[in-house]
Amino acid sequence: MKHWRWEQDAQGLVWLTFDKAGESTNTFSREALDELDAALDAVAAQQPKGLVIRSAKDNFIAGADVNEFVKFKSSDEAFEFTRKGWDVMQKLRDLPFPTTAMIHGFCMGGGLELALACRYRVALDDPKTRFAFPEVMLGIWPFWHGLQWLPKLVGPAAAFDLLLTGKTADTRKARRIGLVTQAVPLRILENTARMVTLEAPAPRALPFLQRLMLGPLRGLVVSQARKQVAKRARREHYPAPYAILEAWQKYDGDLLRSKDDPFCSLKALSEHPTTANLIRIFFLQERLKSIGKDTDFTPKHVHVVGAGVMGGDIAALCAMRGMTVTLQDTAPERLAPAVKRAAKLFARRLRDRRRERDALDRLIPDVSGAGAARADVIIEAIFENLAAKRELFAKLEAVARPDAVIATNTSSLKLADIAAGFRDPSRLVGIHFFNPVPQMMLVEVVSGEHTAPALAAKAAAFVRSIDKLPLPVRDAPGFLVNRVLGPYMQNAFRMLDEGAKPETIDAAMEAFGMPMGPMALADTVGLDICLAAGKELAKKGASGEPDAPQILLNKVALGHLGRKSGQGIYAYEKGKPAKGQPDAYDQGLIDSLIEPYLTEASAVHAEGIVADADLIDAGLIFGTGFAPFRGGPLHYLATRP
Repeated sequence: MKHWRWEQDAQGLVWLTFDKAGESTNTFSREALDELDAALDAVAAQQPKGLVIRSAKDNFIAGADVNEFVKFKSSDEAFEFTRKGWDVMQKLRDLPFPTTAMIHGFCMGGGLELALACRYRVALDDPKTRFAFPEVMLGIWPFWHGLQWLPKLVGPAAAFDLLLTGKTADTRKARRIGLVTQAVPLRILENTARMVTLEAPAPRALPFLQRLMLGPLRGLVVSQARKQVAKRARREHYPAPYAILEAWQKYDGDLLRSKDDPFCSLKALSEHPTTANLIRIFFLQERLKSIGKDTDFTPKHVHVVGAGVMGGDIAALCAMRGMTVTLQDTAPERLAPAVKRAAKLFARRLRDRRRERDALDRLIPDVSGAGAARADVIIEAIFENLAAKRELFAKLEAVARPDAVIATNTSSLKLADIAAGFRDPSRLVGIHFFNPVPQMMLVEVVSGEHTAPALAAKAAAFVRSIDKLPLPVRDAPGFLVNRVLGPYMQNAFRMLDEGAKPETIDAAMEAFGMPMGPMALADTVGLDICLAAGKELAKKGASGEPDAPQILLNKVALGHLGRKSGQGIYAYEKGKPAKGQPDAYDQGLIDSLIEPYLTEASAVHAEGIVADADLIDAGLIFGTGFAPFRGGPLHYLATRP
């Protein structure tokens, strides 16, 4: 076999190892499934005392090979491949002896279904061990029994928290909800898998209420879950989460019984245009993840100058990812709010007192700026003032190590203008984050006229090391994201000046498929930042009106800066906008709101600011939330009727 190997030990256990040939990650191709099928037959013939399935890679199993999906010429071919996975997982589940999945790293999709087919799951207690069903993000549902088996194991509430969102659960959460049998450190992982398999403890029983939710209360569970889904996604845009609920309610997640259903079958979903577009986005994301891999740069110390919301959050994110971070500002009282925000982020994300403490220990206040001389990466995140940035960089260039990455987080100034003050302009690169830093995945890596290509590659590698998506862009006003958002936002504000209600504008864009409307987005970014960026872009010649919208000027003059001040376009109560009802709107309003966005995306492509149309689509999906089900703005332009 190419991908699987197995051996029987002295205690009568068989250890079956997945090691996909020629790949760094285990995924299920048709060949790997066929080999697993044959391996299970061979193992069963040995009549062992038990079976442990493990991975020889850094992760367990990432799921089905998505490359298989794009090869299918018809929904019949898709069903045939899916039926194979369904049958193999059932064969594993039906083995007459105890079976255990020994899990470390990612356990996703088909990999999690294999784990569910086993009687026990023993997992490495480590933050990098993660469980998820990302199928909903591809427009489908877990067809290899995942929808059938997960609710029975952990109960419908915990199951749908994973199935309907695609989000991950770490080992401790998986243990808490009953997905994992044992969570143990690496030194005893193998022995625990052995002992659990040999001892074959009785399975965990679901609490009485959860059993009711599987039976008489199933309809109520589906009704409540459907209401929650409707708050986040429209059925006509994203049919998969609705199909998951329907398939579970009507067919108990059975691939075969749901085969001909026009709403939730594999055929119905695979032929829906959303599915093709979401699979397209998966590959776009994988392409972004590959950027920066051509260098072995592994930064350990990051120095951030500017402890405002942006700089402080960049510093916190780097510390959370294991780096030593020195955070510089002009006085201790300017650093304190950033450290306080970081502590809240660590508590929310890490949920472990020891790990929170360790992350805070790595975040070092540095009023003097001494950390710049030791840093692998230096990031400037001060206010948007050219003279101030030049003055700061003159000091940083003088003390920085020759091999250090020196970066600006500017959102509207040209790198060429900032680099003009450098002794060696090739040392400056842009690393442009977006607010809110912990949530936004995209980071623009900006190359100026003189930026050294090796430096840009190191900057992209740094971005990947903090689990963000790097997008290489050429130095130009607004780069990609702000360049495209500028005319879009300007147009929306102009409509506001002309009397349109903000609720109507936002509702129209949400109907188009944007995650939030332009008015809510402006409040999130900050109206002062919108005003400053708009003026700078207009001055530099990007498209859009040079005169700022009157309502934007008025709001900023009053100190109504958006969500951060409690009042912007909307008033905020406990962080939530107080919105009225939108007026009626038609397709004409939707088209007039989105057209400047699409026009500017096309202009960026024509000017070569980003390498190609696919990267523009990727940048605008992950940087602005452009309606994912449409596949990206340029793809949408090329395919709309």
